[in-house]
Amino acid sequence: MNTPPRISCVILCHNYGRYLDRAIKSCLEQEPGNFTLHEVIVIDDGSTDETAEVCLRHGDSIQVIRRNQQGFGRTLTDAFLLSTGDWVAPLDADDWFHPSKLRTCAEAMRDGTLFIEHWENVVDTRGNPILQEPHPGGNTSTLLVHRDAALSLLPVNNEIFFHALREAGQGVSLRDPLTFYRVHPSSMTDRSTPGVSQDYRADVCIALSDRLRAMRENPPTWATTRQLRRISWHFRTLAFGHRVESALQRNNRLSAMRLVPAMLIGTLRARRPIAPWVRSASSTIAGRPLVRLATNPSQQTKS
Repeated sequence: MNTPPRISCVILCHNYGRYLDRAIKSCLEQEPGNFTLHEVIVIDDGSTDETAEVCLRHGDSIQVIRRNQQGFGRTLTDAFLLSTGDWVAPLDADDWFHPSKLRTCAEAMRDGTLFIEHWENVVDTRGNPILQEPHPGGNTSTLLVHRDAALSLLPVNNEIFFHALREAGQGVSLRDPLTFYRVHPSSMTDRSTPGVSQDYRADVCIALSDRLRAMRENPPTWATTRQLRRISWHFRTLAFGHRVESALQRNNRLSAMRLVPAMLIGTLRARRPIAPWVRSASSTIAGRPLVRLATNPSQQTKS
């Protein structure tokens, strides 16, 4: 790359003031590398805690956007609409970046790369490790997305929308754990109530599949019509899989069995490996969910 990429770090915050200072510092204290830290933006989505006071302590080193609460999807969408860098690194305010995140990701940028994801360290409320080994990412705080490509997918209701760039062959996956992902009782997604998390993810995947289908009439620069059709089927198939898991978690085996054929058809149309379908079919036959529900509130995680 002839000029260092300009990276915008955008922190999404709703009543996470107690964690926000660490998130901000993790953006401002990045190790130098072949990139420019273009801006650090905090989107305060209607917080009623100490978020405003924490932002004031950082003065002009950050930009703060305060508004009435509009929800996660709108805030994530605005992270790309309101930033002006070449790349956007979204960060949930209860997580924080490793000091080498931007340097490492910048080294992975190549012509045609539009999406970078990496692994994470999973920690508890106090920042102590929960898992001894790094965990695969894919969630908000483990992504770096080219802004122009992201704009073609807006509005979004979840970071999964940006995974379409990876499925189009424009992504890079790194095993480096470059984010500390905090799990705590106030996290956004309920993983303890049977079916709730799976139904949410299914809804997101269906919405993304529908969006990709609509984009086929005027394909973006990063995908062809044929690719969009295949990727659309991929996310619709993921939705079927989440519905199967939701039904099993609710002990509704019959509903799960009705979805298994649709999942197979989607797998074939998406031209994806059949192994995930085999696992879902096997779990349906056995009547046992694949995902273990959290029994402790501290095990709930964000989307």
